[in-house]
Amino acid sequence: MTATVTNPEVDKSAAGGTSRGTGGARRRLPRIPDRIRQGGLPYLLLLPAVLLELLIHIVPMIIGIVMSFRQLTQFFINNWGAAPWTGLDNYRIAVDFDAPIGEALLHSFFVTCVFTFFSVGFAWLLGTAAAILLQESFRGRGILRAIFLVPYALPVYAAVITWAFMFQRDNGLINHVLHDQLGITDEPSFWLIGDNSIYTLIIVSVWKGWPFAFLMLMAGLQNIPRELYEAASIDGAGIWQQIRKITLPSLRPVNQVLVLVLFLWTFNDFNTPYVLFGKSAPESADLISIHIYQSSFVTWNFGTGSAMSVLLLLFLLVVTAVYLILTSRGRKGADV
Repeated sequence: MTATVTNPEVDKSAAGGTSRGTGGARRRLPRIPDRIRQGGLPYLLLLPAVLLELLIHIVPMIIGIVMSFRQLTQFFINNWGAAPWTGLDNYRIAVDFDAPIGEALLHSFFVTCVFTFFSVGFAWLLGTAAAILLQESFRGRGILRAIFLVPYALPVYAAVITWAFMFQRDNGLINHVLHDQLGITDEPSFWLIGDNSIYTLIIVSVWKGWPFAFLMLMAGLQNIPRELYEAASIDGAGIWQQIRKITLPSLRPVNQVLVLVLFLWTFNDFNTPYVLFGKSAPESADLISIHIYQSSFVTWNFGTGSAMSVLLLLFLLVVTAVYLILTSRGRKGADV
């Protein structure tokens, strides 16, 4: 009678891709197609989003960059590929601040900077104040939260059109209150033309933007432990000291993202001035988005308009990179 000696390695290979686990249990190794199917499923799910991103953003952006190097006018609309190649001439025209086109673009850039500064600043201030006031529980807090979020939930065009009617000179609500009821102004003011148009633009932009700041900051306040406020109150800290020493430092990560998002949204805002003023905005409210639109679709100089768009893109990329570098350094310094 002979004993049979088995080789574990031979048994493992002969088992068709099985191996021994702990406790003698046998586990089937996944086949190569199964591994590919499991590993590729996340990418397959992302494929529709990637395709839409390419079609909606990436491809038009590349086409716009190519257009900025061509003398694309109304004569080449049917076949823009036949437009003459001009190299950097469109960029030279856009940044020649001694010429009318460059001077107008520079003025529009400064107007946009002023508009963005006040719009983002007031939106952040109102959002912070509202979030802090609604941090404590009281009767009707849920209703106030819902009311505060109405401007953010409304469609942009419907909201701005309503504001445009309110700012009408002869039959608008604003002049009716300021002039007819309160008597603050000597005569009805022009809000949609002239120098007052920049104030109208800032008011509407702040009204649209501050609920988003309120929503973000209200979510950030939920992560601050209540024990910090209780300990500070026991130590004799007042409400302003608690806000300055606890609330604002704790909201710093939220504010860093919030300010950047509000800046990018506001600096690129096209819907608000377009609905308020139409295709031709007043000089005091000539935002760079409307200015680029006029340079492209009103004067039919798509090459120069595309060059302005690329310059705007580069400016926003540089500002975003510098902002992220500075805030990351500040965050590291605070952690140390």
